[in-house]
Amino acid sequence: MALALGSPLKVVITFRGAMTVKRMDNVGIVVADLDAAIEFFLKLGMELEGRAPIAGDWADRITGLPDMRVEIAMLRTPDGHGRLELSRFDAPPVVADHRTAPVNALGYLCVMFAVEDLDDTLARLGKLGATVVGEVVQYADVYRLCYIRGPEGILIGLAEQLVQPTSRVNPL
Repeated sequence: MALALGSPLKVVITFRGAMTVKRMDNVGIVVADLDAAIEFFLKLGMELEGRAPIAGDWADRITGLPDMRVEIAMLRTPDGHGRLELSRFDAPPVVADHRTAPVNALGYLCVMFAVEDLDDTLARLGKLGATVVGEVVQYADVYRLCYIRGPEGILIGLAEQLVQPTSRVNPL
């Protein structure tokens, strides 16, 4: 579905059968420098829940990667509803570098965050090397938003809501 700038958003929700998803638990991102990635997302305003090494038969079986060793960090949004799992693999080696892929690449990966002050957020993250992909744009009188490249080229969307919605539907 494509939205033209200024077009009204029409949402149709259809339930078929029993609902099986309770919530989206987390988004996972593989990184090479776990400390730098944690620092970046803490500066964005996320909170560190914990950090732990993961290895063993159960981990090998769930990932299908024999002799897997990874260190993970789990972060959460301030409202407690969104979580981000950062993973640094010690074994096996990581594959397929997507860090410079454009936003129209197959398998496109992006994490979108709602922020209070887009300019302030960009200034803070810019000090950590974040760069704006295109430009900051305003969608109607509703949002100011942009894509940035964060640590290791992670594609991140940032959106500042300009007006409070009249319904509970959020297009982001």
